[in-house]
Amino acid sequence: MDRKENIRSAYRLTGSNNFYDGMITCSTASGKAVCRLVWDMNKEECDEYLNQAFAGVPEDFAGKLLEVPVGTGILTMPLYQTLPWADITCLDYSPDMMGQAREKAERMGLQNVQFRQGDVGALPYEDGSFDIVMSLNGFHAFPDKEAAYRETFRVLRPGGTFCGCFYVAGECRRTDWLIQKLYEPMKFFTPPYETVQSLKARLEGMYADVQLGNLKSIAWFVCRKAECSEKTEEEHLE
Repeated sequence: MDRKENIRSAYRLTGSNNFYDGMITCSTASGKAVCRLVWDMNKEECDEYLNQAFAGVPEDFAGKLLEVPVGTGILTMPLYQTLPWADITCLDYSPDMMGQAREKAERMGLQNVQFRQGDVGALPYEDGSFDIVMSLNGFHAFPDKEAAYRETFRVLRPGGTFCGCFYVAGECRRTDWLIQKLYEPMKFFTPPYETVQSLKARLEGMYADVQLGNLKSIAWFVCRKAECSEKTEEEHLE
């Protein structure tokens, strides 16, 4: 089986019965309704932008990967099952979310995934610690986005990959309205938000190579950090 089919099989094992997981994966009746209402997307479209984000992780990857935030792990534990030689660290600020992700990893028998509670604005890792940093649906929720960009850049080694996806404003008026009226009061999302144009400018100002696209109000990206001197890295972070 190819990686996509392996991931689909793992989804069936992991399950998506609770409301949050069903919504994130667009795999339950209530989840599909939310995806249609808020994001104007069907499951195929949700899978499409995730596949674009996952393209930053090679199928034979065997290095060190940091995921922040891991959430409940519903999106990535199936991916990690296809990467038995990778050294994977999953970080989240919420103990409850991380506990759900750990349960999924244990259920799937994953031995190469470790979990740590922490803040993306002050990552507890040395500079250049990871070959890949991945963030799915996280940056629109982070209260200090500037710190999150700096920290994910800092812990990524020169030549490493930053990949992921998140909400961008200005692509769908209904989505923007619902985010403001529903998700912000519930503290699921925290302004200010990127637009496709501002995200492109930001990432191109930080990374040597940037692949970026969007599907409606979700932007995906795969960026490569320059092979640069320590002085140049400090200039990026200023």
